[in-house]
Amino acid sequence: MNLSITIPTSLNEITLEQYQRYLSIAKDNKDTTFLNHKMIEIFCNVSLMEVSLMKMKDISDILARLEETFKTNTDKLIRTFKYDGVEYGFIPNLDEITLGEYTDLDTYISDWENMHKAMAVLYRPITKKVLNNYSIKEYNGSQEYSELMKSMPLDVALSSTVFFFNLLSELLTYTANYLETDKEFQDLLKKNSSELNGGGIHHITHLLRETSLNLTTFLN
Repeated sequence: MNLSITIPTSLNEITLEQYQRYLSIAKDNKDTTFLNHKMIEIFCNVSLMEVSLMKMKDISDILARLEETFKTNTDKLIRTFKYDGVEYGFIPNLDEITLGEYTDLDTYISDWENMHKAMAVLYRPITKKVLNNYSIKEYNGSQEYSELMKSMPLDVALSSTVFFFNLLSELLTYTANYLETDKEFQDLLKKNSSELNGGGIHHITHLLRETSLNLTTFLN
């Protein structure tokens, strides 16, 4: 069978929606052969029928090349990307994040089925740009750009997700360490110990460390 397909060699050539589709299927299916076929179908934009007619050696080669693509390091935050002629930018200053932005981000960021909604919080059209500094459009709810974000490059989505969870994990670890060593806070706890449940500071820091560990596990 003569079939011309395009195999992505960069995560920039894969969309967030494609990744979400694959994760949704992989979550409830342990059949490796079926998942391999779905991987080629989704990421190379071919039908399952066409995949079934491919030679085994070609399938093995495609899967090996896809595996290399997904080994790409996404630790460095990609702050801007262009789609359909519009440039989108990551929230310039997280210190100034609004309650609405934070609430929506906290709701969607840990669920890949809703990751496009989280990306609609983190990335919005750039309204003004001077050198490396820029401003983005005011937040009007994730629904404004969530459908569009399904088409964003996967490397952008992964980089911002890793960045956000690394930031939160570091913050939780720092907070747990600080609460254990801060004398003023310890004195306050002793003074109000009758109002605390579950072992006071040890319980609190345990929860913080447990949350941090869970985030690390999630990232892995």
